[in-house]
Amino acid sequence: MNLPNKLTILRVILIPIFLAVYVIPAIPYRFAISLAIFIIASITDLLDGYIARKYNLITDFGKFLDPIADKILVASAYVIMIICPPCEKQIMLPWYTSLGVIVILAREFIVSAFRMIAASKGKVLAAIWSGKFKTTSQDITVVFLLVVFELINQLGMTPLVNVLFIIGNVFFWISVLLTVISGLECLLKNKDVLSSK
Repeated sequence: MNLPNKLTILRVILIPIFLAVYVIPAIPYRFAISLAIFIIASITDLLDGYIARKYNLITDFGKFLDPIADKILVASAYVIMIICPPCEKQIMLPWYTSLGVIVILAREFIVSAFRMIAASKGKVLAAIWSGKFKTTSQDITVVFLLVVFELINQLGMTPLVNVLFIIGNVFFWISVLLTVISGLECLLKNKDVLSSK
């Protein structure tokens, strides 16, 4: 097994570790540690693709597992932040944030199914720039919110922390918007995939 695939597998292994650290209150600085794990996992995403392309180590296994690992990592982070807030106060209001997470998950399921249909017809859908912006915005949002959660855990909802939390929510909705845009662009650019011909 080559290095890029090992990095992808490492990312998959880090996901349950990230979730376990996040949800165990007894762990000191659990959000800071979760943040470090998430950043390491995100770096493996950058490295495996770069190494695979530079040294021509692209494999079918990597093509299959890499995007799945990316989606599970981000989806897990968003979901866990909804169902397990950083303190007894529900600071991520479920009535609107949950809707955004559902939109993100729906987009990933739809585009993944779309890619499977394309693959069954022998067509590989090229990556689009809006998709890269979407992924970057999602990663930045998770990182920023984990920082804010650690501050809440240590300092409480001070005025400064409250402002940072609001900024984090703005980042979240920007990532939701980019998720929708990238999904629509992918579908519209490749609408011939659904053709019966």
